[in-house]
Amino acid sequence: MISYLKRLIPVNIFKKLQPIYHYILAWLANLIYAFPSKKIIVIGVTGTAGKTSVVYLIVRALEEAGWPAGYSSTTQFSDGQREWLNDKKMTMPGRFFLPKLLRRMVKNGCRFAVIETTSQGIEQFRHRFINYDTVVVTGLYSEHIEAHGSFENYKKAKGKLCSHLKKYPQKYINEGRQVVKAKGKLNKLELNRVKKTLIVNGSDKHGQYFLSFLADNKMALIKTEEEKKALLEENKNLQTYKQDNVKTSNQGTSFSLEDNNFDLKLYGDFQADNASLAAITTHSYGADFGQIKDGLEKISALAGKMEKINAGQEFLTIVDYAFEPVALEKLYQLISVFNYNRIIHVLGSAGGGRDKARRPKLGKIAGAKADLVVVSNEDPYDEDPQLIIDQVASGANLVGKKEEVDLFKILDRREAINFALKQAKKDDLVLITGKGAEQFICSTKSQKIAWDDRKVARQELEKICG
Repeated sequence: MISYLKRLIPVNIFKKLQPIYHYILAWLANLIYAFPSKKIIVIGVTGTAGKTSVVYLIVRALEEAGWPAGYSSTTQFSDGQREWLNDKKMTMPGRFFLPKLLRRMVKNGCRFAVIETTSQGIEQFRHRFINYDTVVVTGLYSEHIEAHGSFENYKKAKGKLCSHLKKYPQKYINEGRQVVKAKGKLNKLELNRVKKTLIVNGSDKHGQYFLSFLADNKMALIKTEEEKKALLEENKNLQTYKQDNVKTSNQGTSFSLEDNNFDLKLYGDFQADNASLAAITTHSYGADFGQIKDGLEKISALAGKMEKINAGQEFLTIVDYAFEPVALEKLYQLISVFNYNRIIHVLGSAGGGRDKARRPKLGKIAGAKADLVVVSNEDPYDEDPQLIIDQVASGANLVGKKEEVDLFKILDRREAINFALKQAKKDDLVLITGKGAEQFICSTKSQKIAWDDRKVARQELEKICG
């Protein structure tokens, strides 16, 4: 019905009405589900990169401490009893999804809800009428600029979540971390008050901006004493947690946080930051570092994040979500811990109609780092997918890749993956990036085509391996 009405209203008028439209939808959805965030501790995670990982790590640490948690993220959802892959093709689903999910979490006895919260979701009021208790900021760099008009607008959109913290009343919890009603002053004294808390990556150059917002508690992850000193100059009551001794190998990542040693099975020094933020968040609610360590060290992989696909082949195959330049650069740094002969890289550029400037950048990175580049379709939406492919490939051309020699443009993504796998020899590495664990390819007129890079890679490997 709503989609039908949207088609009836002229585009220019609808754009002006959009803020009101999104606001009313957010209010109505929470009204229908009785404002469920009032009955559960809500942790929001925002930033440019690492959000999905931090959400998952927080949830596993909370569960290890004995506190059931549900979550919403780019890759997966959980209502506390059931966990399933994100089939919405949206990091922060709109309409009535989040309030409904929160309601189910409350019904299922969850003590915590952890929500990956995006800048575009914030601009569309998807965070409104959700009473957040903690906001975690992973860090910021240029991304989604076309959607916001400028980096400054993008940063301010993230900041709106931080300012949102103090707009909603504090909650009270019992010893089991269950939100309860406090009736009278005496009862309030007997309960734990949930303090509005900001947790920020203090090593990020924008950390100070996010710490400038009002909160009862402010915490920061730091790497050096210089960072600590600089942050404390503006935030006298800031609590800092120092990370040290980060080491990455083909076995995983190790680090120390306030002299507590962690040995993750996850790859990449950035996972040390993600795990540290998760540990700080969980510790802020009373979990000890021993419990947190046990929870984090049990995690062997994250869906669509450096996920190895094995069907008995003699070469390494990895699927990863990295779809923008900074993440792709980090991914190439990360895979250097593995032993391989050649890199064969399948990529495209997600999000037709958005951030077109990154397309040749992605191609340039792949062209410079990989031995063989295969550019294919990802999520063209209403754009010509071949045009997107050509723009990505142009970046690879700039660094010396030649078509039909070490650069191939294959429109059909399954065909592209099959081609890449067939080129691989013993001890090569096939890298498939851009979609991770996403469940659809989005095409023209909002058409969703069922898809999963991991499943397709496994199917094609099984064909090749016989």
